[in-house]
Amino acid sequence: MSEALRGPLSVISLSGGEDFTKQVDSYLKQWRSDGDTFIIEPVWPRFGTGEGKCLLHDSLRGHDVYIIADTFNHGVTYKMYGQTVPMSPDEHFADLKRLIGAIMGKANRVSVIMPMLYEGRQHKRSARESLDCAMALQELHNLGVANFITFDAHDARVQNAIPCSGFDNVHPTYQMIKALVKNYPDISLRHEDIMIVSPDEGGMSRCIYYSSVLGLDLGMFYKRRNYSVIVDGRNPIEAHEYLGKSVEGKDVIVVDDMISSGESMFEVAQQLKEKGAKRIFMFASFGLFCNGLSRFDEMYEKGVFDRIFTTNLTYRDPEVKKRDWYVEVNLCKYIALIIDTLNHDNSIAELLKPADRINRLLSKLPPEHRNQSNV
Repeated sequence: MSEALRGPLSVISLSGGEDFTKQVDSYLKQWRSDGDTFIIEPVWPRFGTGEGKCLLHDSLRGHDVYIIADTFNHGVTYKMYGQTVPMSPDEHFADLKRLIGAIMGKANRVSVIMPMLYEGRQHKRSARESLDCAMALQELHNLGVANFITFDAHDARVQNAIPCSGFDNVHPTYQMIKALVKNYPDISLRHEDIMIVSPDEGGMSRCIYYSSVLGLDLGMFYKRRNYSVIVDGRNPIEAHEYLGKSVEGKDVIVVDDMISSGESMFEVAQQLKEKGAKRIFMFASFGLFCNGLSRFDEMYEKGVFDRIFTTNLTYRDPEVKKRDWYVEVNLCKYIALIIDTLNHDNSIAELLKPADRINRLLSKLPPEHRNQSNV
């Protein structure tokens, strides 16, 4: 690895991401001889009207700055007209622009690590509607952001809005598989014993990767929608139809980018159970749990699913970590590796292709728990 640094390293978190950023910082300090923190702490004053601004007490002239932005952190609140108000994604995005404005163009390079892409589900136009994600990316590009790093983008083609900027879409495949093996030492990853299933046609690409590196069969559900009706701005799903080989007697890994209310996942899991599936593990990069946890508790008690694995890339209600059905997959070290590599102006291509690490992990499994093609 080249030792030529792009500039002095600084890491900054938006409100609510301080604990996550401290974990990232601890890895960076272990790997470098500097010993001191790389974190820059901004100040976020707000007026009684809810208007805000960003203040920096440190000069970032010539620095290589990495901003960690969880725009979905609803655990942060502020006062507006005497009322306590949770921060919305729009307000976090406004703070991100305020922070870039406070840097004032003095940094050598500004990179934004936004694990869940702001407005990422609105990636294409299907009616007379705004293209919020594309506009947001263009706005940040115009403010001087050089690189965007996101995880499991709903549709990475949105990067076409900023063709002259760096845009990396990272997948936590290795970390998810590692967490499954750690929490279920008895798991067999032989194609006779386990399958990968996509809950919809849109998630097939990520599931194809899982099935390819693990050598497993792949199934899919497609969503049959009622296009004559619009409910809450969407055509309602009438049914999930399964396509693929039999799941009878097999464990199943259902892979998606996010879990919101969980209802789609529950319907998929119930159908898989009816078809004879054994254990059902749900992988999702982002656990949003927008409608609370009671429904998940209910479905877990009924045996509809066994475990939900999500990363710590977005804010989750602290209560979710206490649930028996939940497993947190920590990505702090991975992000620290990405930051360290980019700060040395090296390619992160190897970090984005985890096949070798997955194969090394599989080689440590008992022979009876792995496919021979993965040895």
